[in-house]
Formats: sequence, structure tokens, C-alpha cells
Amino acid sequence: MKLRAVTVLLIFAGLFVAHQPSHAQSDELKAAIDRAADEVEEQVIEWRRHFYQNPELSNREVETADYIAGFLDDLGLEIETEIAHTGVVGVLDTGNPGPVIGLRADMDALPVEDRADVPFASTATGEFRGEEVPVKHACGHDTHMAMLMGAAQILTDMQDELKGKIVFIFQPAEEGAPPGEDGGAELMVEEGLIENYNIDTVFGLHISSNTPVGQINYRPGGIMAASDSFEITVHGEQTHGSTPWTGVDPIVTSAQIIQGLQTIISRKTELTNEAAVISVGIIEGGVRNNIIPEETTFSGTIRTLDEDMQDKIHDEIRHTATTIAASMGAEAEVEITRGYPVTYNDHELTEQMLPTLLDVAGADNVEHINPITGAEDFSFFQQQVPGLYVFVGGLAEGYSPQDAPPHHTPEFKINEDGMKTGVRAHAYFVVDYLFGE
Repeated sequence: MKLRAVTVLLIFAGLFVAHQPSHAQSDELKAAIDRAADEVEEQVIEWRRHFYQNPELSNREVETADYIAGFLDDLGLEIETEIAHTGVVGVLDTGNPGPVIGLRADMDALPVEDRADVPFASTATGEFRGEEVPVKHACGHDTHMAMLMGAAQILTDMQDELKGKIVFIFQPAEEGAPPGEDGGAELMVEEGLIENYNIDTVFGLHISSNTPVGQINYRPGGIMAASDSFEITVHGEQTHGSTPWTGVDPIVTSAQIIQGLQTIISRKTELTNEAAVISVGIIEGGVRNNIIPEETTFSGTIRTLDEDMQDKIHDEIRHTATTIAASMGAEAEVEITRGYPVTYNDHELTEQMLPTLLDVAGADNVEHINPITGAEDFSFFQQQVPGLYVFVGGLAEGYSPQDAPPHHTPEFKINEDGMKTGVRAHAYFVVDYLFGE
């Protein structure tokens, strides 16, 4: 009996090992990905230029969604549309048991004029805040869609060698839904994307206009900041500008509050833990130069990389505004709206995938970076399941990292040679997550 049990165990172990891809098998899959990435690169560029010339604003990505859905349908994938208004999801079911991996690309463009010197410049227009505006892919979302389409084609062609499911997520409204609307990753989560597809982990990437082509930047933990907004209304007492002592000046009070907000960062925030920023972007008040108004309103943004610091800074803003206002005989109402959470790379997943990044770009082209105070709604996915978000180099020819046109500007441009790195990264993430040891 004992000998038979041992024999059965050995047979079972042999079958188990036989079905586990070795490093050699994983390397073969990556070699196949590299060959396929070379072959699909021209098509990826063509897709990117189509999106660039046909940009659509947040929650208005109707033609973009149709184009993507048609492509995924041609691949034979299971498709769902109209998720979070215009989102598209394609599912590659390999038929073999295994985890479910999400790969995400954002779809929306910005109300920005296109002044990049490219032969396929955008002349599109759209409506934003009730006005006709020029529209441009000024943050690289066109490249994100094209790179994920390239990875989808490669992974579909090799599905017999894979296991589990890959969920290709094309997400609208990353730049924020129009006023009065909901959208983006948050709405996708609310509509059950993660639960409906049983997604175990999610990967995302962003092209970077000031990062050399072929380079990948990463960071465990908080890589991009939470983005919250605030609005403070200061109530004073209106009077003639020649006799300020007969009223309460909300403009001077607001100025003092704004100065006080900056001391929250410089004197009350432990910046050795994480970076934080408070910026005022709008001040409104008054109708004549000789009237001290009854009230003023100013608003701005709060950027944090730690949830405890985020809560503390919110409390400090309320305390600072109300007490300074009271000291000057005024009243302050503070409204703080939470926006995107911290884009937080799961430490264990990041460590697991670091060899993947090295395989994609080479040891000399993988950079551990400081956190970025910009924000990304990919963070809503990462609140549900472990996720990893990285930056891929797209520095245009003729520029240095220091003088490259920034994202969200009319001159923004990308070197299309950088997209192949993104295609390979998506596909490598899948292989190494499925078969990594």
C-alpha cells in the first residue's frame, strides 16, 4: 500500500510539473511576442494615427468605441460595450483554467488645440462647458489604445499557449467626466467591472513625452497622487472701498487664508514621508474697484500620496480657513471633494513584475522614479485588486527630456517608436503573471 501511494504521488507530481511552463517555455513565449510585436508595429502606428486624427472628449468617445469594438469582434473576442457610457471590454478566454488578468487603456482626448508639427494633425472639434472647442489627444491616450490593441492581437494569436482569461479594458473619461456627469474608472467599478469578470489583477501603462524611447519608469507604492478639489467661500460685509473699517473685507481675508494654506504644506506636513501640494487656481469676487464685496470664492486642488496625510491636510484646510476668517470678523465655508485616489502599485505585485520590466526594456532602461503629483483614475481599479501602473518612454526626436512639450499642451507630441515597448510590456505582463514562479 505504501509503495503504491508513493507511486501515485510521483505520477501526479510528474503530471503537475509537465503542465507547468518552464523558464525555457516562458522565454519561448516572449520570443514569439517580440517577433509578433515587430510584425504588428506598423499596424499599431496606423491605429494610433486614426485615433489621433479622430479624437473625442470624455464620455463622448462614441466613434472611438465603435472602432475598438469592431477590432475586438474581428479577433473573435467576447465583447461588452457601453460600460460607463462608452467603455468597451473584450475578453480572451483561453479555455484553460487560470487567473483573470485585466489590461487597461484610456480613450478620451482633451479640449486642446493641436499645434504639434505632424502631418496627421487633429482638426476635430467638440463641445465642452457649452462651447465649441478644438480637440486633441494631448496626453497620449491614442497611443494607449493602439498599444493595447497590438497586445490583444498578439495574445489572441497565441491563446492556445496561455491559460485563464485576459480582459482588455478600454476606459472612457480618464480626464474626468464633464460637469454634472459621472464616468471613468470609478463608474466602471461601480457598474461591476471587476466582479463581473472576476478580475484578479490589473495592469496599466502611460506613454511619457519626456522619457526616452525604450525606457520604463516604475515605483512600488504611490506612483501618482490623489487629486482632491476644494472651494472656500468667505463671507464678509460689503462697504465702500474708501472706508474699509465700516465693513469686513473678504478679499483681504481670502488672501490671508491662501497664505495660510501654504503653511499647511511647509510647516504642518511631514514631507519626509511623502510629497503633498495645495494650489489655488481660481479667485472670484467683487464687481467694482471701489466696492469691497460681500463675499469671495476661491478654489484649487490638493495632491497627496498617503491616505493619512490626505485626511490630515483636509482637516487642516478646514481649520485654517475658518479660524483665519473668524480672526478677521468674517466667516468661511469650506467644501472639499475627493477625486482620484492615490495610484498605488501593490508592493508584492511590483516586486513580482520587476524582472518582467527588465526583460522588456533591459536593466539600463528601467528606472525607479520619484512619485508624480499628477493623478490617474486607474487608481479606482487598484482599490479593488492588486494593480501595477508604469510609464513607457515616448520622447520625440529632437527634444531632450527637459524641453519636451509637456502633456496637456498644444505642442505635445510622441515618438511612435516607443509604442512597441508598450505592446511588449502588456503581453509580457500576461505571460509572467500566468507562468511566473
